[in-house]
Amino acid sequence: MISGLSPLDWVDYRTHRSRPRSDGCDDRGVTLTDTAPSTTPVGPSTGLPRGRTPVVAAVLLIVVGLVGLLGSFALTVDKFRLLENPTESLGCDVNPFVGCSPVINSWQASLFGFPNPIIGLVGFAAPVAVGLGLLAGARFARWFWVAFASGVSLAWVFITWLFTQTVFVIGALCPWCMLVWSVTIPLFWVFLTWGTARGVLVGPGRLQRAAAAFLPYSWVLPVLNYIVVATVIVVQFPLLLPTLLG
Repeated sequence: MISGLSPLDWVDYRTHRSRPRSDGCDDRGVTLTDTAPSTTPVGPSTGLPRGRTPVVAAVLLIVVGLVGLLGSFALTVDKFRLLENPTESLGCDVNPFVGCSPVINSWQASLFGFPNPIIGLVGFAAPVAVGLGLLAGARFARWFWVAFASGVSLAWVFITWLFTQTVFVIGALCPWCMLVWSVTIPLFWVFLTWGTARGVLVGPGRLQRAAAAFLPYSWVLPVLNYIVVATVIVVQFPLLLPTLLG
């Protein structure tokens, strides 16, 4: 307290000192709009605006994951049936060109020493979990998105290899396998475009801007992939369509 001032005078003195001036400062010359630096820790960039839920991306992830789980589960059950009775005819054995048994019994169907559908049962749970998390408002760090995109990319490479083996080596088309292919293809192309456009996979730059401009047309990529798959099947199995339509 300054000598010679009563307690009330001291209050008036303090009030007068902090009274704002017309230039936006108090009597001590401190700008009233100045704020202390934020001490809130800044987390890793997610690339997603706060308060905005990517509903379309979340729904796509959930639907793709559920359909993929269905196909993987059906293939797992059929594998068990063939183990119990190797001569059993499965419900998806339609004709000499379309059938699950030749594919399930091949070495390609157990590439890593166990049935491939087990990978699907584990892997397709991931997009379902991520999609539900996005709908619930979760935000993930960039390293998480990069790891998820890596898994999606490996899944697309794997099903593409299986497609070539099925068509060119085994010589039979497995309906449940094709169901898994059909959902992995859009998951790969659309998610990679969306993740790049939203900045969850790459930082701001030319690539992100290009992906953002192309995002509304990202459906073109899986359609082109489908056309390639369908064309190869028709060329490799010229009697398939007459058999199915006859």
